[in-house]
Amino acid sequence: MLVPLRAFQRRIAGNTDVTAIFVSAQDHVDTEKVKADIERLMRERRHIAANKEDDFNVRDMQEIVDTLTGTTRVLTGLLGAVAAVSLLVGGIGIMNIMLVSVTERTREIGTRLAIGALEREVLMQFLVEAVVLSSFGGLCGIVVGLSAAALGTNGLGIPFVFKPGIVVIAFVFSAAVGVIFGYFPARKAAHLDPIEALRHE
Repeated sequence: MLVPLRAFQRRIAGNTDVTAIFVSAQDHVDTEKVKADIERLMRERRHIAANKEDDFNVRDMQEIVDTLTGTTRVLTGLLGAVAAVSLLVGGIGIMNIMLVSVTERTREIGTRLAIGALEREVLMQFLVEAVVLSSFGGLCGIVVGLSAAALGTNGLGIPFVFKPGIVVIAFVFSAAVGVIFGYFPARKAAHLDPIEALRHE
């Protein structure tokens, strides 16, 4: 709603104070120069001596944008750190599960090696199991994350943007965690001595 300034001051504000002035610069004009010109003009109009500080503030929108960008960058870094810790914890959990699996299936591994299975075949078997385990966890996480995001955006009244590329990257990361943290248990299984494995109780 647009009203005359005098009417606003008399009927709504109750005073003649001007709390803010918005200035729009022309295209391709240096905003730093515009800001300096405004500061100089305000000091003249408000009769501020050369040795006195400004009793007003001039803010450039670029400063606000830079501040918001910096805040977003910090939040992104914090979320990345939380995600990295989550991946590390999940990877350690997968490694522990696979180590327990190798221990419980020592005789099975020994039997396979004794009847001619190659080390790389045993290695691949346990790597595939680790990847399947981590990929299943990744799929569950994607479903829960997308559902929570959809509910959150619906509650906040903002649009929900689905980007398939992000989902694919998340799934690839979950599979990569299975490969990285499942390699040590798989290598341990592949290098078991068949005789000792068959004797295992």
